Amino acid sequence: MPSNPCTALFPALLTAALLGLPPAGADAQEKVIFGTNWKAEAEHGGFYQAKAMGLYEKYGLEVTIRQGGPQVNHAQLLAADKIDFNMGGNLFSQFNFDAQGIPVVTVAAFFQKEPQALFAHPGSGVRSFEDLRGRTLFISTGGRMTFWRWLKAEFGLEDSQIRPYTFNPGPFVADPESVQQGYVSSEPYAIERVGGFKPVVLLMADAGYDTYSTILQVKRRFIEERPEVVQAFVDASIEGWYHYLYGDPTPGNELIKQENPDMTDGQIAFSRKAMLDYGLVDSGDALTLGIGAMTDARWQSFFEKAVGWGLYPADLPYREGYTLAFVNRGHGLELKRRLLQR
Repeated sequence: MPSNPCTALFPALLTAALLGLPPAGADAQEKVIFGTNWKAEAEHGGFYQAKAMGLYEKYGLEVTIRQGGPQVNHAQLLAADKIDFNMGGNLFSQFNFDAQGIPVVTVAAFFQKEPQALFAHPGSGVRSFEDLRGRTLFISTGGRMTFWRWLKAEFGLEDSQIRPYTFNPGPFVADPESVQQGYVSSEPYAIERVGGFKPVVLLMADAGYDTYSTILQVKRRFIEERPEVVQAFVDASIEGWYHYLYGDPTPGNELIKQENPDMTDGQIAFSRKAMLDYGLVDSGDALTLGIGAMTDARWQSFFEKAVGWGLYPADLPYREGYTLAFVNRGHGLELKRRLLQR
């Protein structure tokens, strides 16, 4: 019996994948809607690259990408069948679906590493997470409910250290002894522009915070009824990410700026470089299994941590909330090799 019961739902799809057969049934330009977790940005680059290069169309899909934002809840829209695919931020988003009994399944993880990091001033003496005790920490409300639990458990930090983070680097820049949260692919750019210095970066993923990020979520019924469409979307997106990271990202970047006019060339270039430098997308298991890779071991590791932080019951049926049926086939690795040889 498979360790993940969801895998047993797709024997025909798995057989086709193992035989190297093309996606079947996705040749009628299936219309699907994909909701992202924020406004268009480089961290979504692979999906916009796939759209701009016609990769979704190559796989028989007509994909509409809908931007997220502060007033958009694509998780709710997925649960209500208003969109077909949702970009979840991290594994908490899937565990929350599981806890509520909502039949949503994660089918791929496009970021092997959570981009969340902490930033310190270069002269503050902070060089590791162990140096954070007693420091003022600017942490958002969402951060307190997620990665803060890990920071407290692993490094003995205290709630009294927290000050509200409002996604404005000003308070951090003004206090040279403070520390601020943020994405390693985004906030350092703003900090350098506002404060004139490069911050010390503590990437949580490199210190044991092993959630996947930028996960792809689909309703279980959609998977059961249209597995070939799910496979087509996953494969085209994987190819989009390889093209965006190792080829010419211009098509994706132009579409990003078209969708989000506030996004600048400087920010996009910084974010793409950070994704490469820190291996956010292509590292770990993705190096051998392909972008989007997931393993039972990683899911179990992070779930057990979350249970230990008191966020979920130990008997939560989390294994029903993901499947490995659509990834781990090495799709795109030959494309990556060709792109790197150019």
